[in-house]
Amino acid sequence: MFRGRKIILAAILCSMVYNIFSDHTAISADFEGEISAASAVVMAEDGSCVYEKNADEPRLIASTTKLMTALVAIESSAPDDAIEVKEGCCGIEGTSMYLSPGEILTADELIEGLLLSSGNDAAEALAVGLCGSEKAFVDRMNEKAAQLGLGHTSFSNPHGLDAEGHFSTARDLARLMLCCMQNERFARITAMRQCVIGDKFYVNHNKLLERCEGCIGGKTGYTRAAGRCLVSCCERNGTRFVCVTLSDPDDWNDHLRLYETAFAAWETVLAVSSEERFEIPVAAGDRDCAIAAPEGELKLFLPKGEELEYRYEMPRFVYAPLRQGDCAGRVVVLCAGEAAGEIKLVFTADVERAARGE
Repeated sequence: MFRGRKIILAAILCSMVYNIFSDHTAISADFEGEISAASAVVMAEDGSCVYEKNADEPRLIASTTKLMTALVAIESSAPDDAIEVKEGCCGIEGTSMYLSPGEILTADELIEGLLLSSGNDAAEALAVGLCGSEKAFVDRMNEKAAQLGLGHTSFSNPHGLDAEGHFSTARDLARLMLCCMQNERFARITAMRQCVIGDKFYVNHNKLLERCEGCIGGKTGYTRAAGRCLVSCCERNGTRFVCVTLSDPDDWNDHLRLYETAFAAWETVLAVSSEERFEIPVAAGDRDCAIAAPEGELKLFLPKGEELEYRYEMPRFVYAPLRQGDCAGRVVVLCAGEAAGEIKLVFTADVERAARGE
């Protein structure tokens, strides 16, 4: 739904530079009371943090590690790739999908066991099956962390059991989860309530799928040293948040309370639609006007109830010839007097120079 817009300026400039602004600093809402987590963050889809508590403190992360394991496995395989379970991958301590040596499963079946039942054996089977060794797979995990800019994250294994040099932060895990949720295979699997693989039945450990309105995924984790760890993702009315709590004895309830507060205070709005059209006069062309349109749609994450202002920057007229896709200007959206985002305008069709004598 469009908000009422206020036009504050029509400029005659045509800029080739455009950007979508996003404030990745904390923009805290009114969160009442203290949550029990040692570290926590609530992050919007654009990277903005609306709540944080010790968000950059490195901590043990238990099986939330498997978010990165799943992402690397997905990027290293096709869904139906056959993977044989090696003997050394079975009998790993902790949670398991109870694999047997010599068993052959598809990559997605192992990823389902990894994310739903938090199988440590699934993590090992994927690592060895896709990269030949645990070390080679963990190297890919750390390379992916560096690629995503997770500067306070280091992996020593693919399953999350406590180990030296294995840690992350609430903020890094939130960024990782946002990236994971952009992957269709990951998003499909993490949202599954249950699955059957062979003759075994698995139930998703993430209770928020049932308890929290709009929950579309997540990953649990626990070791005695790490405590209860939980990463979840929730979407309502087009607004998406990720919540992370580390070492939290009341994690289910804390996620519920954090989401309720976040969704009550913030929303994602369609600030500029890709369907908008603007006419710009053409000089020396085979038609009088050229049509300009936004290059895409512009969605902004904003406090609820804020009025938007618009600055349209387009030339008074243009000279032919013009080519479809050429820059025609930009739309700048302001909130509370500050630039909140902008999007480039482009011409929707060619305009040729008029023939001599016309």
